[in-house]
Amino acid sequence: MSKITVIGAGNVGATCANVIAQKELASEIVLLDIKDGLSEGKALDMMQTAALLEFDTRIKGVTNDYRVTAGSDVVVITSGIPRKPGMTREDLIGVNAGIVKDVAQNILKFSPNAILVVVTNPLDTMTYLALKLSGLPKNKVIGMGCMLDSSRFRWYISRALNYTSTDVGAIVIGGHGDATMIPLIRFANYRGIPVSQLLSPEALNKVVADTMTGGSTITKLVGTSAWYAPGAASATLVEAIVRNQKKIFSCSVALDGEYGQSDICIGVPVIIGRNGWEKIVDYHLNNEEQALFNKSADAIRNMNHVLAEMNLL
Repeated sequence: MSKITVIGAGNVGATCANVIAQKELASEIVLLDIKDGLSEGKALDMMQTAALLEFDTRIKGVTNDYRVTAGSDVVVITSGIPRKPGMTREDLIGVNAGIVKDVAQNILKFSPNAILVVVTNPLDTMTYLALKLSGLPKNKVIGMGCMLDSSRFRWYISRALNYTSTDVGAIVIGGHGDATMIPLIRFANYRGIPVSQLLSPEALNKVVADTMTGGSTITKLVGTSAWYAPGAASATLVEAIVRNQKKIFSCSVALDGEYGQSDICIGVPVIIGRNGWEKIVDYHLNNEEQALFNKSADAIRNMNHVLAEMNLL
């Protein structure tokens, strides 16, 4: 079985590790944090549920010792400061870029062939930074971003329909930000029936608006970023990799002409398997959707320029 490392034992990282363990996606999970005792304590707590939840995966917590992560097949990077009320993902770039740079360089000393899953915000810019710093093939660096947004989109549609979300198909592309994500309502369906035939234009507009503010709504309510859904989304992405599921998720990956963009990491539909992301799926956007996608890409590039200004690239 695989060995998986989760960097950052905060709410998102711990939730991700817990879901990975319960799904038994690895023989060993390493949970690493810079705060003394935090990952050790959370790993111990999770391991004490093994008999109750009947999983055999071993979870090991360590404080800033990357040697323990050696030989990891997949590394999930969640470390960084979370959003506070009134703070955008873009506000996080200064602090979190330094953290991601340190993590990427340290993890590859011991796991040079690992697939990196980036969760740290601002996600598309941090994914771009991880790709540039790691030197890994582009298929081995994946930002989780719009996979989470797509799950939120499916849930808001299901709530409007009063049907189960597991029967809803829907996807979000673009940047992982309140103003940059693009819920593709044209492709949303319930068991193959376009949701535009089931919901009024007003209801659809509300679904889109709620999706785009899904993260900030939670931040306002609880005082920090969400963690259950981001943690579960990250673990589900890991599952698609280690089990070679060939599932289509919307993830932030490097484009080279696809969707009319290059030299950028941004959310698009990709097939996920054992090698990381294996193929970008073309949804053939209409003119309006492509214009929104281009605008989203412009916003991400503006953030990416900050990396150069900070001499991080």
